[in-house]
Amino acid sequence: MTDASINASMTREEDASFGDYFALLKPRVMSLVVFTAFVGLMAAPMGVHPVVGFAAILFIAIGGGASGALNMWWDADIDQVMKRTKSRPIPAGKVDKGEALSLGLALSGLSVIMLALATNVFAGAFLAFTIFFYVVVYTMWLKRATPQNIVIGGAAGAFPPVIGWIAATGSMSIEPWLMFALTFLWTPPHFWALALFMRNDYDMADVPMLTVTHGRRSTRKHILVYTVILAIFALATAFTGVGGPIYLAVALVLNALFLKGAVQIWRRDEDICEMDNFKVERSFFKLSLLYLFLHFGAILMEALLKPYGLGGW
Repeated sequence: MTDASINASMTREEDASFGDYFALLKPRVMSLVVFTAFVGLMAAPMGVHPVVGFAAILFIAIGGGASGALNMWWDADIDQVMKRTKSRPIPAGKVDKGEALSLGLALSGLSVIMLALATNVFAGAFLAFTIFFYVVVYTMWLKRATPQNIVIGGAAGAFPPVIGWIAATGSMSIEPWLMFALTFLWTPPHFWALALFMRNDYDMADVPMLTVTHGRRSTRKHILVYTVILAIFALATAFTGVGGPIYLAVALVLNALFLKGAVQIWRRDEDICEMDNFKVERSFFKLSLLYLFLHFGAILMEALLKPYGLGGW
């Protein structure tokens, strides 16, 4: 080992902190995983002991974090050239790729085994499938192979409420898949809005995002189409087992705002977008974060009020 490599290694170890390793777990994404899984758990018809429920959410969160670490391990090369990801622990030189791989694999095994022991084998197996889908199907294959990467790969981020439901019941039904579909249909317009004002990142990284392969005009049309489909489904969900008057009120307001934003994006001129730094697209992206949180929050409220005869229809 040369003096330069020794110094580089020492610098990396000195710079690395708990926060750097935690960042490998993608805490922002993990927070969405935790919340939607919790809603799935609470919306299930069978209650669980608080300790079991806490353990289930904890291990689902760890599984989500493990997926994030493995994603960063595989994508380290493109993260290094993308503006919004180059400060991540691996491209920033704070954490070694091998460490990220080891951490991801260890946490994956831990989360799957412990979820199975804490709840049931079905939940553990489904968590294992989710990790596999995100890391292998999406990260290693779809992300760099097709502009439909977000559409198909979005399923991985939509599985947590299903896992939460299975952890509580040990079985499958239509209700968790309604929550799955809500996230699944939300994912494309959410990420495509981001891609509109971050297109140069995907160009430099040679990632076949829709904005790169089909252009911004086509992406705007796709956002509108998916938003219309999402709105129809979101409103229809109000009249199912996980819906109710609270959910319906929230869905009416949010989908009206979301549709308005999608129409504005569809009508936008590229020159104007460049002049105002994609103001409308950035606003739509921020709204999309609130959109999913409030929809699931409304489902949670309906579930919490049902025992008192106030939730649902």
